[in-house]
Amino acid sequence: MLRSGESSRLVHYPVMTTEVVAHLEPRPDGCYLDCTVGAAGHALALLEAGAGRVLGLDRDPEVLPFARATLASWSNRVELVNADFKEIDRVLDERGISTVDGAVADLGMSSIQLETEGRGFSFRRNEPLDMRIDRSQGPTAADLLRDVPERALADLIFEYGEERFSRRIARAIVTARQHDPLLTTTQLAALVRRVVPRKAHRRIDPATRTFQALRIWVNGELERVNLFLRSVCRRLRAGARLTVISFHSLEDRIVKTVFRELVEEDDMRVRVLTKRPLRPTHEEVARNPRSRSAKLRAAERLA
Repeated sequence: MLRSGESSRLVHYPVMTTEVVAHLEPRPDGCYLDCTVGAAGHALALLEAGAGRVLGLDRDPEVLPFARATLASWSNRVELVNADFKEIDRVLDERGISTVDGAVADLGMSSIQLETEGRGFSFRRNEPLDMRIDRSQGPTAADLLRDVPERALADLIFEYGEERFSRRIARAIVTARQHDPLLTTTQLAALVRRVVPRKAHRRIDPATRTFQALRIWVNGELERVNLFLRSVCRRLRAGARLTVISFHSLEDRIVKTVFRELVEEDDMRVRVLTKRPLRPTHEEVARNPRSRSAKLRAAERLA
């Protein structure tokens, strides 16, 4: 576990770096985007493979010190920016960059975010029920759970968590908050475990899907992905490629749908390079079990 501000004790494994580099084919004269830089594993791989310049973005200001540490020896070829990837047009315009030679986005939560104390993403520790990727903005999960109507809560747990016991969970949350507010991860996880049959989720903790749903809701994750994909494809030069790594079916479905739509658009046409999403190798999953659900899709800008 990391306390907020610590940056030296966590080993972070970037996912599917070999596949990312193979698709982007970095060149010494190229400028590349790491749109979710995190601990900079993908950015480092691109630089080591020959990328001339990497611009790394992350919405979460607390991960940027990790990226700076990872890329310290490459500082003359890297710029790190605290920005949401949906703001890619503003970031590039401010730097006078019209197009880029490739981009990567890893839509998953990083080990840093999951392991840093006090962020509320994990139900394995007793922490404030926060879940904000950028803790300087917006209401926390606890704030939102205090007022959301039962039906709306059930719908979002079902939609964002793909949880079939969503109505039962929502009813339990609304009942519980009439007596005491839900303020910690332990409170919420215990409540969900009480109402969801253990046998219903044999391979995962019963609280997993509810926590996923709330995190997506708090951070507006799915809406951001749709906006980002169209923005970044617009900034690719002809022949440049985008690789996107997702970790659950909701995100993967958006990536697949947007890529298919862009195939048909005249002013921003792309070619899909992955008929089916690529998956991590058995060796990678053995080394990094968190990679097991990763799916990579890639597309190339044509015109």
